[in-house]
Amino acid sequence: MPEGRINKEHDLGYKHLLTHKKTFIQLLRSFVKEDWVKEIDESQVMLINKSYVLQDFKEKESDIVYRLKIKGRNVIFYCLLELQSSVDYQMPLRLLFYMIEIWRDILKNTEHHEAERKGFKLPCIVPIVLYNGVNNWTVCRSFREMLDGNEIFSNHVLDFNYILFDVNRYEEEELLGLANLISGVFLLDQKIDSEQLKDRLVKMIEILGDLSEEEFGLFKGWLKWILKPRISEELRFKIDDILEKSRPTEVENMVYNLANTIDEMTQKAMEKGIEEGIQKGIEEGLQKGIKEGVLKVAKSALEKGADIDFVASITELDIEIVKKLKEEIERTK
Repeated sequence: MPEGRINKEHDLGYKHLLTHKKTFIQLLRSFVKEDWVKEIDESQVMLINKSYVLQDFKEKESDIVYRLKIKGRNVIFYCLLELQSSVDYQMPLRLLFYMIEIWRDILKNTEHHEAERKGFKLPCIVPIVLYNGVNNWTVCRSFREMLDGNEIFSNHVLDFNYILFDVNRYEEEELLGLANLISGVFLLDQKIDSEQLKDRLVKMIEILGDLSEEEFGLFKGWLKWILKPRISEELRFKIDDILEKSRPTEVENMVYNLANTIDEMTQKAMEKGIEEGIQKGIEEGLQKGIKEGVLKVAKSALEKGADIDFVASITELDIEIVKKLKEEIERTK
């Protein structure tokens, strides 16, 4: 499966998950250790059904935007899904572009007299990046760090810090300890092999059993997006069937059925690898045999006094190879 396709499936999977308001709030409450998180009132949170990703990046990333009030103040959470294998060092700059687009959009949709009022204020925008790459996130965390000479003009240059959710940097124990939907998703989305995936699914049985019907449905939806692109079409139907029939009260059966399917997937991949290896060996052996046979014919012809150009012509060997064969014959005389 091409990497771009897998990344696209991840985008869709996470977008489906995090456009669910309760899950997005759970994400903040689980991993952001700041006092304002406690002030979030779910009834004041509203999803903005609009993307601000620039045209150049539409194939690479997607975003999620929420508007809410905290202590009567307007705030926008802008979450960029950076589900790529490589790290983008222009991230703070791109976030700034997107933030400006949001403010431009707000101004465009605000009455002229209201926008010019002395007390008019734009909402705060809290930028967020969700990253699931294997490589360490070594991008600067504040915008100021991208500016040359920022230490000289620190009081006069633009700055902001973004929140980073780095999926692969959370410890397994921490995620299991949180025991909720979003931590379970991160636990399975980390770069792990099929054996680890099975092990973690088993460890999650109790967590999954405690999810509400709605959360369980979201989890199954996310799992479909993530698992299916990685397996053969034949096994996709099995995954679909297992997940469609599963209920929160039947989590254990679901997990063990998924584990068996993962085993089957691994076995088929192993058999395919062995088969391809054997086929490659046969082809390489044939090629080697043909080459050795041609060299033998060329050497025999040269030993009988055939001309170098003639031997190169009838064997289709490079003339330099034929010359070396001729030199070797003459040295052994």
